[in-house]
Amino acid sequence: MLSIIIPTLNEENYLPGILTDLKGQDFKDFEIIVSDARSTDKTKEIAKDFGCRVVVSDKEKNHPSIQRNMGANIALGDILLFLDADTRLPNNEFIKKTLDDFNKRGLACASFYLKFESDRFFYKFYYCFYGFFAFLAQYIKPLAVGAGIVIKKNVHQSINGFNEDIHIGEDQHYCNEASKIGKFRMIKKEKIFFSIRRFEKFGRWKLFFKFLYGALYVLLLGPIKKKIVKYDFGEY
Repeated sequence: MLSIIIPTLNEENYLPGILTDLKGQDFKDFEIIVSDARSTDKTKEIAKDFGCRVVVSDKEKNHPSIQRNMGANIALGDILLFLDADTRLPNNEFIKKTLDDFNKRGLACASFYLKFESDRFFYKFYYCFYGFFAFLAQYIKPLAVGAGIVIKKNVHQSINGFNEDIHIGEDQHYCNEASKIGKFRMIKKEKIFFSIRRFEKFGRWKLFFKFLYGALYVLLLGPIKKKIVKYDFGEY
């Protein structure tokens, strides 16, 4: 069984999209867990209407790591798939092809190459840039995004889940720790649609260089535990 975990904070505008994509999948042996950071909009109601299991944080601190760990703690599946509320899936065979790739290659943890629903030059550039470095990094030190991570539940438990003290780069750190236990690779057969909302609101190139700085910092110096780069869960 597969457990799909989605961290949320006020995602009423985006959550229906990914839930609709999931409900339309050919593969059906999965549960959806929406792990909510005390949303004040209709996020929880939407999740329940779609038949999701909902767990709500009792902590004052909000961060995707906390919500992902909460969801994993109640997961029934032996494989976990972490998605973001604004992630979109390209087709109805996404889960089937992902699991086939994951299992046939004997992976312990995996992430995805990114696609964008925009024809702007910036997103074509980012698609090539991220894809190139993610391809190389998978053999050295994983470059992954929390918008799409697959992992065996026992590996998640072995590394004690996501480090909740990390401000930025918790997804890279998480996959790097998992790669010390088993094989990490990028999924070959499927990509995910990565949301452009933060790029459009914050500024495409401005956010790109912040992401680049954060990724290089994590790769070279380790996890970011201080707010050297502004990021707040649910801000956008």
